[in-house]
Amino acid sequence: MDKDEWFRQADYDMETAEFMFKGERYFYSVFMCHLSIEKALKGLIIHKSKEAPPKTHNLLYLIEIINLELPEDMYDFVFTLNRVSVLTRYPDDLQRMLEEYNRDKTKEIIEKGKELLKWLEKK
Repeated sequence: MDKDEWFRQADYDMETAEFMFKGERYFYSVFMCHLSIEKALKGLIIHKSKEAPPKTHNLLYLIEIINLELPEDMYDFVFTLNRVSVLTRYPDDLQRMLEEYNRDKTKEIIEKGKELLKWLEKK
Protein backbone atom coordinates (compact mmCIF):
# COMPACT_ATOMS: atom_id res chain seq x y z
CA MET A 1 0.00 0.00 0.00
CA ASP A 2 1.30 3.45 -0.85
CA LYS A 3 1.11 6.74 1.05
CA ASP A 4 -1.97 7.89 -0.87
CA GLU A 5 -3.93 4.79 0.09
CA TRP A 6 -2.98 5.17 3.76
CA PHE A 7 -4.19 8.79 3.66
CA ARG A 8 -7.44 7.84 1.88
CA GLN A 9 -8.12 5.41 4.69
CA ALA A 10 -7.08 7.99 7.31
CA ASP A 11 -9.60 10.44 5.84
CA TYR A 12 -12.28 7.75 5.82
CA ASP A 13 -11.55 6.93 9.46
CA MET A 14 -11.81 10.60 10.43
CA GLU A 15 -15.18 10.77 8.66
CA THR A 16 -16.18 7.68 10.63
CA ALA A 17 -15.14 9.46 13.85
CA GLU A 18 -17.50 12.28 12.93
CA PHE A 19 -20.28 9.82 12.07
CA MET A 20 -19.88 8.08 15.43
CA PHE A 21 -19.89 11.49 17.13
CA LYS A 22 -23.25 12.33 15.54
CA GLY A 23 -24.56 9.03 16.86
CA GLU A 24 -23.27 9.93 20.34
CA ARG A 25 -20.79 7.03 20.38
CA TYR A 26 -18.15 9.32 21.79
CA PHE A 27 -15.35 7.05 22.88
CA TYR A 28 -15.60 5.21 19.57
CA SER A 29 -15.13 8.59 17.93
CA VAL A 30 -11.91 9.00 19.89
CA PHE A 31 -10.81 5.51 18.84
CA MET A 32 -11.44 6.30 15.15
CA CYS A 33 -9.61 9.62 15.48
CA HIS A 34 -6.58 7.76 16.83
CA LEU A 35 -6.81 5.20 14.03
CA SER A 36 -6.94 7.98 11.45
CA ILE A 37 -3.77 9.64 12.77
CA GLU A 38 -2.07 6.25 13.09
CA LYS A 39 -2.74 5.48 9.40
CA ALA A 40 -1.53 8.91 8.30
CA LEU A 41 1.72 8.43 10.20
CA LYS A 42 2.17 4.97 8.72
CA GLY A 43 1.63 6.45 5.27
CA LEU A 44 4.42 8.93 5.95
CA ILE A 45 6.69 6.10 7.09
CA ILE A 46 6.13 4.30 3.79
CA HIS A 47 6.72 7.51 1.86
CA LYS A 48 9.95 8.37 3.64
CA SER A 49 11.49 4.95 4.24
CA LYS A 50 9.94 2.89 1.41
CA GLU A 51 9.40 0.17 4.02
CA ALA A 52 6.30 -1.25 5.66
CA PRO A 53 5.40 0.51 8.89
CA PRO A 54 5.70 -1.34 12.19
CA LYS A 55 2.61 -3.03 13.64
CA THR A 56 2.13 -0.68 16.54
CA HIS A 57 -0.56 1.69 17.77
CA ASN A 58 1.94 3.98 19.51
CA LEU A 59 1.70 7.35 17.76
CA LEU A 60 4.74 8.74 19.55
CA TYR A 61 6.85 5.84 18.32
CA LEU A 62 5.62 6.35 14.75
CA ILE A 63 6.55 10.05 14.93
CA GLU A 64 9.97 9.12 16.27
CA ILE A 65 10.65 6.70 13.39
CA ILE A 66 10.35 9.47 10.80
CA ASN A 67 11.88 12.22 12.96
CA LEU A 68 8.77 14.32 12.50
CA GLU A 69 8.95 17.77 14.09
CA LEU A 70 5.46 18.68 15.25
CA PRO A 71 4.45 22.08 16.57
CA GLU A 72 4.22 21.90 20.36
CA ASP A 73 0.42 22.06 20.52
CA MET A 74 0.12 19.21 18.00
CA TYR A 75 2.69 17.13 19.85
CA ASP A 76 0.74 17.66 23.08
CA PHE A 77 -2.42 16.53 21.32
CA VAL A 78 -0.72 13.39 19.95
CA PHE A 79 0.60 12.63 23.43
CA THR A 80 -2.95 12.86 24.83
CA LEU A 81 -4.52 10.93 21.95
CA ASN A 82 -1.90 8.21 22.30
CA ARG A 83 -2.69 7.83 26.00
CA VAL A 84 -6.47 7.75 25.65
CA SER A 85 -6.46 5.24 22.82
CA VAL A 86 -5.51 2.49 25.25
CA LEU A 87 -8.65 3.26 27.24
CA THR A 88 -10.82 3.18 24.12
CA ARG A 89 -9.25 -0.06 22.87
CA TYR A 90 -9.44 -1.90 26.18
CA PRO A 91 -12.17 -0.26 28.25
CA ASP A 92 -12.53 -1.74 31.68
CA ASP A 93 -15.41 0.40 32.90
CA LEU A 94 -18.03 1.36 30.32
CA GLN A 95 -19.79 3.88 32.56
CA ARG A 96 -16.54 5.69 33.34
CA MET A 97 -15.71 5.84 29.62
CA LEU A 98 -19.15 7.23 28.82
CA GLU A 99 -18.71 9.92 31.45
CA GLU A 100 -15.13 10.78 30.55
CA TYR A 101 -15.70 11.10 26.80
CA ASN A 102 -18.64 13.42 26.78
CA ARG A 103 -19.79 15.51 23.82
CA ASP A 104 -17.58 18.54 24.47
CA LYS A 105 -14.38 16.62 25.12
CA THR A 106 -14.91 14.37 22.12
CA LYS A 107 -15.72 17.28 19.83
CA GLU A 108 -12.45 18.93 20.82
CA ILE A 109 -10.50 15.72 20.13
CA ILE A 110 -12.06 15.35 16.67
CA GLU A 111 -11.41 18.99 15.77
CA LYS A 112 -7.76 18.73 16.80
CA GLY A 113 -7.49 15.38 15.02
CA LYS A 114 -8.79 16.88 11.78
CA GLU A 115 -6.33 19.77 12.08
CA LEU A 116 -3.44 17.35 12.65
CA LEU A 117 -4.51 15.13 9.75
CA LYS A 118 -4.51 18.13 7.38
CA TRP A 119 -1.05 19.09 8.65
CA LEU A 120 0.26 15.56 8.12
CA GLU A 121 -1.15 15.42 4.59
CA LYS A 122 1.18 18.29 3.66
CA LYS A 123 4.31 16.42 4.78
